[in-house]
Amino acid sequence: MKLHMEEVENMRKKILSLGLLGFMFGIIFGSVAAMPWWADAWDRESSITWDRPYVAIYGNDTLTQEEIDGLLWMREEEKLARDVYLTLYETYGLQIFQNIANSEQMHMDAVLSLLKKYGIEDPAVDEVGVFTTPELQALYDQLIAMGSQSVEDGLKVGALIEETDIKDLEEWIAKTDNADIIQVYESLINGSENHLRAFTRTLSVYGVTYEPQVLDEDYYNEIISSPMNTGMGGVGGFRGRGMGGFRGGRW
Repeated sequence: MKLHMEEVENMRKKILSLGLLGFMFGIIFGSVAAMPWWADAWDRESSITWDRPYVAIYGNDTLTQEEIDGLLWMREEEKLARDVYLTLYETYGLQIFQNIANSEQMHMDAVLSLLKKYGIEDPAVDEVGVFTTPELQALYDQLIAMGSQSVEDGLKVGALIEETDIKDLEEWIAKTDNADIIQVYESLINGSENHLRAFTRTLSVYGVTYEPQVLDEDYYNEIISSPMNTGMGGVGGFRGRGMGGFRGGRW
């Protein structure tokens, strides 16, 4: 009789455990389902462990000046994206700007890992909206002026930034054969494609159809119609898609 009671008690504990587990899963999946769709790009990209020392698996090649210039530029270009989004979030309180600003911080950290590896001085300063490169300083000021006119204009600025990031990263990849630089740049492209999808989808909620300003239309449509990227970019694979002529220089 004692053994039977112990079995009953064990079974009761198992049922309670399963019930609690089901309750926890319900909370988790219910929370995910309740998230705004624009959080998808941020959540998927957050799963990429940017802080892992993956660049350490490659040797310390001697960098060309062009490769160094690319790293310096992309470090501040990713900061520009982050700073614009932080400023626009303060202006409009729209969560997409905060989410993607957090993601851009990870992009900055990824490039910083390469700067540290190769002993290159970091050009980025801590203050939001302040840049070492005069061209990027002027660009930041211009983008904030453009994005401050309306929330739709702010979202268009976000899409423009992501288009330009993709274009610049493609061009820098074409100028290097360094495996760890390509690894990081490909990963940044994946993130920027996610951000571009998020901005254009949010614009559609406001009744605005975004038209590409930088990328070739076919390339742009391919990105927009593709699912969210979920992993690190492939090493060594230049994506080689066409870019249209942007109205006004690098940007």
